[in-house]
Amino acid sequence: MGIIKVENIRVYAHHGCLKEETAIGSDYRVDLVVKADLKASAQSDQLIDTVDYVFLNKVVIEEMKTPSKLLETVAQRILNRIFLEDTMVTKASVSVSKINPPIDGDVQMVTIKLTESRKNLSN
Repeated sequence: MGIIKVENIRVYAHHGCLKEETAIGSDYRVDLVVKADLKASAQSDQLIDTVDYVFLNKVVIEEMKTPSKLLETVAQRILNRIFLEDTMVTKASVSVSKINPPIDGDVQMVTIKLTESRKNLSN
């Protein structure tokens, strides 16, 4: 088993419960960790035998483009796409952070994290 991380994906997106958030948008950070069997790719040195981190980044970018009220919704969409489109992934965690959220106080970011295992997903 191995781990692939794609960290600090920076995206400008339009998520939030406030009308201003979806209209104006803000900066987000997404961190992704996936588990997969990487033994074959370690031996073959072939991209087809691993989870392509370019694919992972693409999924994050595409799903962040669709506005949602909650970060939880965005994170779940990212996980759903990864499991649907790459059968090698056995477990995945995604953290979505809103940088400088519009809340009362000096807060650098708020983050939600969701984790799923392939065996826990229902068809």
